[in-house]
Amino acid sequence: MKIAREIILYMPRLLLLLAVSLVMPALVSAADLTKIKIVVMTPTGKPIDRASVIVSFAGRSVAKFGKLVRTSWEVRTSQEGSVDIPEMPKGKIRVQVIAKGYQTFGQTFDVDEDQRTIDIKLNPPQAQYSVHEAEASKK
Repeated sequence: MKIAREIILYMPRLLLLLAVSLVMPALVSAADLTKIKIVVMTPTGKPIDRASVIVSFAGRSVAKFGKLVRTSWEVRTSQEGSVDIPEMPKGKIRVQVIAKGYQTFGQTFDVDEDQRTIDIKLNPPQAQYSVHEAEASKK
């Protein structure tokens, strides 16, 4: 009987402790999320549509309201050459862009803002060099 009475006395405290432990990480992680917009274009500023964009968070996994936040996205750019990445953790973000007819782009960005736009200019491929062609032209 005495044990049951002690459990009843401590129950509100335990429930409060449980509630605080569940809510605090959610409040902290909600402030540590960012939305990213990536704009992919040619060196002259023309948008590149259907470019493959891979965005990933380089840090640890983050929880929001008890659920893990998605930290990696693979999407394609719109006709305007842009893509909106939903919320992901702030910190080091790796961005890779692959588009037919252009050099592959890859860079890590330090993102600490609530929203950020990243402009990426893709270069055309470099001319290929072959030792065999150079030797053939000498003959």
